[in-house]
Order: sequence, then C-alpha cells, then structure tokens
Amino acid sequence: MKKVIITIVLFIFAILAFSQDYGLIPKPIELSAGKGFYTLDSKTQIIYNNKSSIKNVEFLNAFLDENYNVTLKTKQSSKIKNGINFILDEKFDNEQYEININDNQVVIKGGKAGLFYGLQTLLQLMPLEKSNILQLPQLEIKDKPRFSYRGAMLDVGRYFFTPNEIKRFIDLMSDYKLNVFHWHLTEDAGWRIEIKKYPLLTQIGAWRRGTQEDRSKESFNRLPHGGYYTQEQIKDIVAYAADREVTIIPEIDMPGHTMSILAAYPELSCTGGPFKVLENWGIQEEILCAGNEQTYKFVEDILDELIELFPSEIIHVGGDEAPKKRWKECSKCQAKIKTENLKDEHELQSYFIKRIGTYLQSKGKKMLGWDEIMEGGIAPNAMIMSWRGEEGGIKAANLHHEVVMAPNSHMYIDYYQGNSNNEPFNIGGYLPLEKVYSYEPLSSKISVENQKYVIGLQGNLWAEYVHSETKADYMAYPRLLAVAEIGWSDAKKDYFDFQKRMSQNLMWLEKKNVNYRIPEPIGFKDIESTEKEIIVDLKPSIQESIIYYTLNGDDPLINGKVYESPFSVSLSEEKPIEIKCVVRTKKGRVSSTYSAKYSLKK
Repeated sequence: MKKVIITIVLFIFAILAFSQDYGLIPKPIELSAGKGFYTLDSKTQIIYNNKSSIKNVEFLNAFLDENYNVTLKTKQSSKIKNGINFILDEKFDNEQYEININDNQVVIKGGKAGLFYGLQTLLQLMPLEKSNILQLPQLEIKDKPRFSYRGAMLDVGRYFFTPNEIKRFIDLMSDYKLNVFHWHLTEDAGWRIEIKKYPLLTQIGAWRRGTQEDRSKESFNRLPHGGYYTQEQIKDIVAYAADREVTIIPEIDMPGHTMSILAAYPELSCTGGPFKVLENWGIQEEILCAGNEQTYKFVEDILDELIELFPSEIIHVGGDEAPKKRWKECSKCQAKIKTENLKDEHELQSYFIKRIGTYLQSKGKKMLGWDEIMEGGIAPNAMIMSWRGEEGGIKAANLHHEVVMAPNSHMYIDYYQGNSNNEPFNIGGYLPLEKVYSYEPLSSKISVENQKYVIGLQGNLWAEYVHSETKADYMAYPRLLAVAEIGWSDAKKDYFDFQKRMSQNLMWLEKKNVNYRIPEPIGFKDIESTEKEIIVDLKPSIQESIIYYTLNGDDPLINGKVYESPFSVSLSEEKPIEIKCVVRTKKGRVSSTYSAKYSLKK
C-alpha cells in the first residue's frame, strides 16, 4: 500500500453528455443509473471470495497504479464488505456478470470469465485524468454476451509481429470482451512457429529476402524479413491470453498457402521444387501434394506438437485458395483420386481435409476451416469460417455445422476505411466503420431453428500491407470496437449512439498510445438537399478534439477554420459545395483529410 494516494476527480457530466450508458463498449444488456457516487479513498479495500479471482484483483491494482499511482489493500472474504468486491457465483454462466455500485460498495458478481468482463466495464467508468477525488457513478448492470465466439485474427505469416506486440494485441481485445485470438501462423510468406521435428520450417521457412510494399513488383524493398515464435514463447503467450479470458486458436494453413513449407521440404510438393518463401503477394499454384502419404505424416506430426502448445479445443486448418492445377498434373494425386473413388480434384481436397479432421478428432480437437473446405463435400463435425460472403456460413449452419461469420464484406479490417487517396496504402476494398457496425451475423436465410449454429463472428486483419504495429492499430481500431459490440450486445443497433459512446473510448485508446484511425466528425457525410440553405451540424468524434474545416478546397490543416457551432451554406444547381476537414485530438494527433459534398437535389 502506497503511503500517499493520489486521488482523482471523475468529470461525470462529460460522460453523461455523451451517453446514458456512460460511454461503455460493448453496450451492456441492462443498465440502471443511480443518483449518487461511490468514492474511492485510502481506506478502500479490494475483497474477493475465491482464489481464482486474484488475477482480477491484480489487474485492478495494476490499472490504479499505472493511471493514478494508487495501490489498494486486498482481502479474501466470503462476505460482501465496504470496498470493491469480486464475488464468484456458480449460479452465473461463465461469461455473465452483474455490477452494483452504491454509496458504500462496488460489487462485481459473476462467473469466472464474467468477473473479468465486469472488471473491464468498471475500468471504462474510471476517469481519464488525475485530480482530487476518485468517484464512480452509482448504477446497476446486468450483462452477458450474445455470442460465445467473439474473435479477432492477426496475420503474422505475411508479417512477423513480436511476442510483446502479440500480447498488446490481446490486451486491447480483452479490454472490449473479445475472447478469441485467431493466430494466422503460417503463410506462403513465412512460417512462424517452432516445430522441433522439422527444424527447417523455421531455419528456411521463416525468412524471406524482402517485402512487397504495394501492388507493383518494383515496390519490393529488398530488406530481409522474418521471425518465428519458439515453443516457450508460444506457451507464455497462451498463458498470458488465458489470464485475460482469451482463447488462442492457431491456424496452420493447408494444403494451399504453403510456400514456406515447400521451400524447406520440397519433397512434399507435386513437382519437387526448388521453391523459395514468397516475396510478392498472390495465390500460388504450388500446394502440398495430396497424393503423397508423406504429406499426411508431416501434417500429423505438426499437429501433434501444436496440440501440446494450444489447449484450445479448436484448431484452424485453413483450406482456402488452393488451386488444383498441380494436382491435375500429378501422378500421385491422380492415383489417390482413383484409389479413393473420388470424382475430381475438389473431392481430393475434401478427402485431404476430412482426413486431417478425423485425425484432430482422434486427439479430442475440433477442426475449423475457411468456407472452401466445403467444396467436394463437408467433413463431419467440421466448423466453418465463412469469409467469401455469408453463403458458406448459411449453407453450413443449415447443415447443422457450427459457423463463425467473417465475411469480407463486413469483417475484413484490412480494407480501406475512407478515400484511398487519403488513407495508408492497403489491399483494396472499402469498409468504413458504419458498415462494420451494421453487420448482423444471423442471416434471415438461416432457419430460426438453425441460427444456434452461428456461434459468433470475427474481424480479420491480413498483413499483406500492414508492416508495423502502428499501422495494425490504424486498421484495427476503432473497427474492432464495432466487432466487439456486435458479438456481445443484443441485435438492436444505433450507430449514432455507438459513435457517442465510442468518443470516450477513443480517448482511452489514445492514452494507451494506440494509433487508431481518427473517425470523421459525427454528422459529416455527403448530403443531397431539396433546400437551398442547409445547416452544417457536426460533433467531434472524440471528446475534447477540434475540427478544422474549409469550404474552398484548401487544406484544412493549414488554412482551416475551427468549427465552433453549426453554420449554414447556400447551395446552387451549378456545383456542389465540398467541405474538407481534419480532426485534431487533445494529444495533438491529426486525422486524414476528410471531404463531404453538399448538393442541391435536382
């Protein structure tokens, strides 16, 4: 216990001005606001009724120490006392929780994971700045998730992120109750996990001569790049995630996206090589030979080591973008088609996937794959991750297979978020925050009785052109906040309300040095009006930020006026008015230049 406690004031009026839900993301199922405050002081204790809650106590004290230079005394007790109480209650579902804040107590009650999620909600109620008194609003919350699978994927195959960067990614996920980290560990461009039986996978497969920086081959930077995670590092990260109620699902992509394997072990190909780790992005014709029994032994050996490292009941086997040209030309593959009475190469892929799925099942694991694994016939008990739209997921759910919805139309957070001329270079596509937030995982094309097979959704961050933690932040946030809310909260959506609640959370992200994309001002969009006079009414997308704008095409960062209040503009039939703006945050970060056109409807 520190002898001196720095106390803090909570500017509760600022929160109330933005949302009746106190800026919480994801939005709780039920929230009832009280009238007073709970005040934390030097006598406040943290009480817990079960040793399994010690991690939550430690997390709370670490947060208080880091942000306010406060450390509280702790005590184990079966009774609720004055102070902050963590009560593990077996009557609650694992992820369910309740919070009650009154004059004397903060009580967080729930299942094991629920207590952690309740803590994350409590931390969002904490003040951003230090001052004189630390107060929390009196309220009651009852909350539980809509979906059991709330995921985010990071592609480390194309670009290696360090163990500390992975831990930070997991930290940010868990702050918003995302509970599955899909670790895309292998790609044509790199193999990222130590396999002791096959050391060449990391000696050769983990390294390449350079990286493609945009779609032209001339962009190849000739800077050697690579890296991999040792098995000890994997164990450490898995344990780190588990402490934060995040399950890690590893992905070993097969039979395609395997150039990093074939560079190390070319005998597993149909042609024999030689090969090299991919340096320019694109789908490759070279894939694992499905007619070679050595391939299956190789995959099973890898899975054996993988299973020892990852306690997750689910293993992702990829299965996407596997061209069949080599199989058509391969005598071993054609012989396998004949001996197994298969129709064609699509059924050969189904044979490959089913065989791997059977092996995983024998080890007590479930197999998850991209929707291509349905081609040629779906494997029994296979789980489907639907990425090419929703069609694969719809079909799988109606066939009683568990489904994770991750359609590229709404869940590919490597796509552009605004005008590509003003955004960092990326893979293509267009996926603004509002479109992410609009997504509904339960398609009407899935019968009501089969919607239970949709277990959740996932945001995917591919790294063809994401080559730093800074850019990963920019692509992931705030879009992962929308993914988190869709996965946790009920189906009712109000984007304007979400924007208001998000504004405070973005200040927390800024305090954590997260390089999120600064959203356009609330209300800033193209408008076609029937009136010749129109009011421009904007609100900052982040609390305490400033909007600079121009009406004449000038750069708003250099020549812009400060937006202070709504103003009117006159429209003509000749030419629309283009408003350009930038947003500057309290810490001085500046957004891209945003533009909107106001025109007269003809």
